[in-house]
Amino acid sequence: MLNINFWPVRRLCGAAIYILLFTLFFAKNADAIPTFARQTGQNCVACHVGGQFPELTPYGRLFKLTGYTTGARTLPFAVTTVASMSSVANVSKSDTAAAGVSTSNSNSDFYKNNQPIVATGSVFVAGKVTDNIGAFLQVTYDPYASANADGSSSGHTQADNMDLRYADRIVSKESDLIWGVSINNSPSVTDVWNTAPAWMQYVPGASPGSYVFTDAYGPYPSLGAGSNVAGVTAYAYWNQTWYGEFGLYTTADGGARVFSAGIDNGDITHLGGTNPYWRLAYTKAWGASNLMVGAVGMLANVYDGSTNPGDPNAYNQIRNIGLDTQYQYILDPLTITAQAAYMEQSVYYSANTLASGAAYQFYQSDGVTPVAPISPSSTFNTFRAKLALTYKARYGGSFSYFNLTGTTNTLNQTSGYELGGGVLSSANGGGSTRVTGNFTGNPETSGVTFEAFYMPLQNLRLGAQYTMYDKYNGSSTNYDGLGRNASDNDTLYLYAWLAF
Repeated sequence: MLNINFWPVRRLCGAAIYILLFTLFFAKNADAIPTFARQTGQNCVACHVGGQFPELTPYGRLFKLTGYTTGARTLPFAVTTVASMSSVANVSKSDTAAAGVSTSNSNSDFYKNNQPIVATGSVFVAGKVTDNIGAFLQVTYDPYASANADGSSSGHTQADNMDLRYADRIVSKESDLIWGVSINNSPSVTDVWNTAPAWMQYVPGASPGSYVFTDAYGPYPSLGAGSNVAGVTAYAYWNQTWYGEFGLYTTADGGARVFSAGIDNGDITHLGGTNPYWRLAYTKAWGASNLMVGAVGMLANVYDGSTNPGDPNAYNQIRNIGLDTQYQYILDPLTITAQAAYMEQSVYYSANTLASGAAYQFYQSDGVTPVAPISPSSTFNTFRAKLALTYKARYGGSFSYFNLTGTTNTLNQTSGYELGGGVLSSANGGGSTRVTGNFTGNPETSGVTFEAFYMPLQNLRLGAQYTMYDKYNGSSTNYDGLGRNASDNDTLYLYAWLAF
């Protein structure tokens, strides 16, 4: 574990946020409506493929790489909100259903199933500060963040994606170099391709129980550090062909606490030492087509929550390496986007995690023979592919395939047989779980998502997704050991996504 002192960066992160917020709010020219479209004078389809926010066109990528600084400075506010409804195929195989708990109760496994809700809302402060400095700051409200004892739920507001940049461009007859530095709160949030871990999941999900099986919560390539951390990255894009980025991340506390604002001190992601992140990509454009082939990686030491962040035995080491590609065809009235991403994540568990895992023992079906000993590490392999089309920036659809595989590890088993036989379940006071439980210790989850959407306005998308599972938590049938099948989780998701 690297132990470089990171406190100057934390102070720099915090100071930069406050200075940029002040400048954005009180800019002399802040008298236009607050969108990037107004700042650049362009329609949404100039930056977003077929108008599908947040997927970027080549122009949109250059706008982000040059620090959100193209155009005139405007009032830097924007708002998005998502209204949605989720319907899970089978809500009967759960402890709460067996106990007669209504799906309108926040303690239900399928809270808000078949009920329309306002799922999330976000406020953005974003745009040009100077010719070289710009920002993208998002704060999100979740009205169903926590469950209350009386069956209601409580909302919560916290920092979301944050990216503050200094960028410059050096152009000569022989070369075109864009370079910059970003202070941000999530590895890959700086990325400009929608195959990056921070951006491949593009339709916002919701937190109620019935939404856990929507596409937003399916397996996606991810980086061990997660979000709401603090980091500094430097990047360069040469001749609009080669892209490289390197950064270091640490805990968003102290002067960088703004990056994890709204999250309780005990719940923020603690990282041990400095945690390196890197990104490489090759791009090529011809005619109406453009292609990217890239790689990404990170090494993160993540606190396991077992004791306290000062305990050296309380950090899992997570190693990521991934490959991704994106092809776009953009020619009015049709756009086509094809994406694929693969991520290998190796988790080396902390001493505390291994000790706690060994303290609870499941048994084979005979009720006598213990299951295999826990393994000190696990490997997870995630593959995602998506094909999307839009017509006249108004009608569109997509098809996605997801597949998560990995090592079988007793440490990841949450359902099993007790001593003497019989399956433990939370209904009878045992430690196992229904619905999201894992009976085998294997993570395998696979399926497909079909989507259709209609955009009556350039800032409103009405969509329907249907996600179908072939396997869930290691099996097609009885994956939780308590009778639930993967197909029981098939889910219809209807949404209206408005940005203004």
